[in-house]
Amino acid sequence: MFQNFRLSMAWLHTWFGLVLGFVLMVVFFFGALSVFDREIDRWAIPSSRFEPQPMPSFDQILKPAFEKMQPAKEAVALLEGRVNGPLPERFDDVSSWGAYTTHRDPVVSVFAGFKVPNAKDPDETVFAVHALDPRSGAVLPQGQLRIGSEFFYPLHYSLHFSWKDLGYWIVGFSALMMLAALVSGVVMHRKIFREFFTFRRNKTVQRSALDLHNLTGVVALPFHFFFAFTGLVIFAGIYFPVAHTQLHDLHDLSERLEAKETGLPHERAGVAAPLASVDAMVAEAQRRWAAKGMAGDVGFVNLQHVGDANAYVSVYRAGTDRVALTGEGVHFKASTGELLREDPPRTAVDSVNEFLTGLHLQHFRHWLLRWLYVLGGLLGCVCIATGFLFFVEKRKQQHAKAGGQGSRVVDALAVTTVTGMLVATMAMLIANRLLPESLADKGEWERNVFWGTWALTMVHAFVRGGAVARAKMNPAWREQCWVIAVGAASAVVANALTTGDHLGKTLSAGYWPVAGMDLSLIATAAVALFAAGKLAQRVRRSASAESASPSALKTAGARHG
Repeated sequence: MFQNFRLSMAWLHTWFGLVLGFVLMVVFFFGALSVFDREIDRWAIPSSRFEPQPMPSFDQILKPAFEKMQPAKEAVALLEGRVNGPLPERFDDVSSWGAYTTHRDPVVSVFAGFKVPNAKDPDETVFAVHALDPRSGAVLPQGQLRIGSEFFYPLHYSLHFSWKDLGYWIVGFSALMMLAALVSGVVMHRKIFREFFTFRRNKTVQRSALDLHNLTGVVALPFHFFFAFTGLVIFAGIYFPVAHTQLHDLHDLSERLEAKETGLPHERAGVAAPLASVDAMVAEAQRRWAAKGMAGDVGFVNLQHVGDANAYVSVYRAGTDRVALTGEGVHFKASTGELLREDPPRTAVDSVNEFLTGLHLQHFRHWLLRWLYVLGGLLGCVCIATGFLFFVEKRKQQHAKAGGQGSRVVDALAVTTVTGMLVATMAMLIANRLLPESLADKGEWERNVFWGTWALTMVHAFVRGGAVARAKMNPAWREQCWVIAVGAASAVVANALTTGDHLGKTLSAGYWPVAGMDLSLIATAAVALFAAGKLAQRVRRSASAESASPSALKTAGARHG
């Protein structure tokens, strides 16, 4: 089929990169934003704009909040068809309580799991999830969307396609093919070291795009390979659900045996029992961590089998002092506070897995490394975007002569994925600041603004794509860059007007989550303006070159003759 191995790798790199590049562009961009998802949350929800707090008192703050929690109507509605008979108006059979926080998150994420009566699956559980102010125990207003952690971050790995976990599969397949594209790219480019230093910005669009594609691909090659690989490792349980399918019975037996070995009950005893002081258990866990020379910040507290004699409390360390995602769990009998188990040292395999997972999810305290993650993600975006440009520029002359529409379609999809995605993001941030805080389902409105705007950018890209069919550049690139610049600046202004937290205030107070968000938006506007200006210059140069061409001069002479 191909004359040599390099040509086969070139074909693989081109077509797999093109087809899956649209998905990977989304994954890279929102992965870069997810590095600072908690900071974006604080910008999006002004009521959470206070300094991060330690895990609050379970006895005084968390327990009263847990006792009031009930699943949201949306979560209950998803149970339709999975219950024999009508759904209850209130859920009283509590199975678990949990609270989670990070060193970057002022609010605490709390959840309560409830057994579903008369469920077809006896293990069916419905959850209530809230954001809690750890200073007072007040639940943040419902309906507000934590844009960073609840929208951008899941979009990075699931595309928000929840049906049959389709989004996870699409992203996973794209990551796998990305590994193949990286390997094939290395095979294609024999002079990879020279390409590390080559960028001819004043050449044709095709030449400049290829140089930038090669440069960003080579510079961030280890980053791209590592994150594609570790992403697959993290979601291996979804891609290979052996434990819950072929080995379901064996998996259940394993859990029971593990419960006997660890002393952590697998099932309820069916006998009611009071709850001892969880704060005392947390203090004991911190004492044990300190004895090992570890930081004692609590990241996660979980109570299983609530109200039962078999209930137990698990306290996990935040682990922000190291890369590996390790919790060093300490487990207590809930009714007495008796120590049941302290997690033993990890095996070599577990340690490697925790290190890879921790390096991907970056829960550690290292701001410089976080910014390097952002840089790596944005370099991935540039690499993919320039790959799109090179593909179109290389073929549009040929397609124009043959009357084909291939380049026009690819270019319109590229515009939608690159600039259109940014336009939709800016629209969502503006909507977040302009929609009233008291609006019911405010988060759903923001989601609709994002998806609706993104769809409009696609329409715009296709409508304006006629120029590509004539072997010219799609003006939608330039026009959407202008929209990005205006949108980013408008988001900064809207934040200042609606909250009073303008840059002068946040910078002087050193409140970097909001100041950093505003500065990033200003930087985005500057880059978009620069790009729009460069694109406008190319259009003018192209028009001048066409008017000065021999054919154009001959036509003009004939008209005046």
